[in-house]
Amino acid sequence: EFTLIVSCFQNEDFTLATKHNIENYWKSKLKFPPDDDQKPKYYVLSMFPYPSGRLHMGHVRVYTISDTMARFNRMNGKNVIHPMGWDAFGLPAENAAIERSVEPRKWTNQNIDHMKKQMKQLGCSFDWDREVSTCDPSYYRWTQALFLKLYDSGLVYRKEALVNWDPVDQTVLADEQVDENGCSWRSGAKVEKKLLNQWFIRATQFAKSLYDGLSDPLLKNWRDIIKVQKHWIGECDGTTFEFELEGIKSETRVNVWTRNPESVLEATFIAVSPGSVLDNLMSSTEEAVKERVCEIARKKNIGGYPVSSKLRDWLISRQRYWGTPIPMIHCTSCGGVQPVPLKDLPVVLPEIECLSSRGQSPLLGATDWLHTKCPKCGSDATRETDTMDTFVDSSWYFLRYLDPHNKEEPFNKERVSKFMPVDLYIGGKEHGEGRLVFARGLQAQAVLHLYYARLMNHFLHQVGLVPHREPFRRLLVQGMVKGRSYRVKGTGRYLTEQQVDLSGKQPVEKDTGQPVITTWEKMSKSKHNGVDPDDMLKDYGIDTTRLLILADVSPTSHRHWTVDTFPGILNWQNRLWLTMSNFLNERSKLSAGVKCLPNSPEFEKDEAWMFDNRNFFVKGVTFQISVTFQLSVAISRMQGLTNSLRRANSLVVAHSLQFERALASQIILLAPMAPHFASELWSGFVSAPHRLDTSGEILWDKGVLEQAWPQVDSNYEGYELTCKV
Repeated sequence: EFTLIVSCFQNEDFTLATKHNIENYWKSKLKFPPDDDQKPKYYVLSMFPYPSGRLHMGHVRVYTISDTMARFNRMNGKNVIHPMGWDAFGLPAENAAIERSVEPRKWTNQNIDHMKKQMKQLGCSFDWDREVSTCDPSYYRWTQALFLKLYDSGLVYRKEALVNWDPVDQTVLADEQVDENGCSWRSGAKVEKKLLNQWFIRATQFAKSLYDGLSDPLLKNWRDIIKVQKHWIGECDGTTFEFELEGIKSETRVNVWTRNPESVLEATFIAVSPGSVLDNLMSSTEEAVKERVCEIARKKNIGGYPVSSKLRDWLISRQRYWGTPIPMIHCTSCGGVQPVPLKDLPVVLPEIECLSSRGQSPLLGATDWLHTKCPKCGSDATRETDTMDTFVDSSWYFLRYLDPHNKEEPFNKERVSKFMPVDLYIGGKEHGEGRLVFARGLQAQAVLHLYYARLMNHFLHQVGLVPHREPFRRLLVQGMVKGRSYRVKGTGRYLTEQQVDLSGKQPVEKDTGQPVITTWEKMSKSKHNGVDPDDMLKDYGIDTTRLLILADVSPTSHRHWTVDTFPGILNWQNRLWLTMSNFLNERSKLSAGVKCLPNSPEFEKDEAWMFDNRNFFVKGVTFQISVTFQLSVAISRMQGLTNSLRRANSLVVAHSLQFERALASQIILLAPMAPHFASELWSGFVSAPHRLDTSGEILWDKGVLEQAWPQVDSNYEGYELTCKV
């Protein structure tokens, strides 16, 4: 076996065919260890995707980052939770189903199957046993149960409201889903105002808790997200109350916000206008009076809690089919709505033939499903036909991952207590293909999701189901992957690169000679600047693609995707291959059983130099991965270690313990980012004869991913590096 491995490294160049052979061999062998509750936990989570059907390079980036962090922490002795699932409900699937005359469930499941296959091809070590899909009844049963828990706590209500109406998608939009020009986030249509009965969650009741929580020392690396959320939530500088309206046949209440709750005691009228406050304010500002008024209001469930003048309650009603059914029943005999009993959950979406509707929910056409019995009085009744905003589905999925097969409750409290909060949450502007939303002019998909997830977690903490108020400890919001685009200057028409003459100072269109503007933009088919991940894996290999997406720029920065940046990674992999080939060649020349080490001042100097280099680069790589998450800098440090290994002469390669340790460290450091390539290098390394390390530091009978992460030697006296993060 040793002869074959030596022959492989000596006779084969590191070609694309060699890469594919290596990856095909190791793909099924890269197993990660089972859960070990005796180890300290590390929960690394990437925002789950909408199953659009195919991965894009933004997906490749976020999942390569999360996989690198998961593998790194496993090698550092952590019990790593690294799950994956699908944010599967929503308009894109419903519209695609209408266009293709296919059932949304079938369309979605086909997309999930394909994307899951792509993720596995990328070498991601997700724990698929924890997989969840928000459109599966076994999941949305518990979304409905959490809705009912909110309802029982007085945090869900229904009222007539003037809402944002998308005339194209025929559904309600939250304020955050309307851009600064008053257009829909998805269809681009001009949004209309419409008066409808809608379901709301009292998000404003948690305004102070959510605002104050952003100062929690638990939160690390939130930076700009904290600023945006604080601005969006607003400082809680007043109190809200609800007033019933007399003289009309309606249960409608008017929400009133005031900085002076004691004024309610002598209020004679209210001024109804955007951002108004109660008139006839009393002069008294005694805190005791304020608190007493608020206490009475809270007991009567008519407000009395601190709120921001900016924040609004969460409108969750959607007049579409493909979403979680709202588990409420309308009964004329009872004169109101009744919650579906927990034992009758889930309220399963019926299969319907016609998904198109004009201003009404398609579920109105499912008559057998629609008509039911009132759970309270037994009279004929009808089900609620609105479905929930998909942000409700994604507001708690990170908890279900920890107990995905529980059939008795959404999650086990003790199990969640053991693994929460999430240690590292990764996502960003690329999250949710086709779901980019707007929050006061900012692209804020991640911001909104984080807000709603925090809201749900604050509620669950309040009722004692989760131990931590904040669900996410560290946050890594990665930048977009952008491609170079070409637009005709006069018309704005996009061109392919092949249609552009780039030979002169100014790019021009080949056919017309018109000047062309080149810019970096988010990848898309319409701009002809997209890159198919499948093509990358085919043309460069899995691990090369992973290294390329991690290299050159910080994960939080936008990545300009161009082949001009590829040579650095390609050359580095070739040098690593040659280093292993040289190591095996020099070791194979030694006589069997000979371990006579050179004893010269020059050799001892080389040993000391290699000792220092190993420690310097191990320390640097570890710091960049574990503290700053600067994975591109970690790659640069690893390339520095490769340069040191390549400088060693044949005597050092053959006889030096410190060279052997440095080479082992090099391969182990590489493993989280390029697991297939590192596994092949390691198989060559452990096959070499005349092993020098007998300390147990190197586990010669274990694979590279089973090795302990390299440590800095206690007697290393290198320079101390202090960084402010």
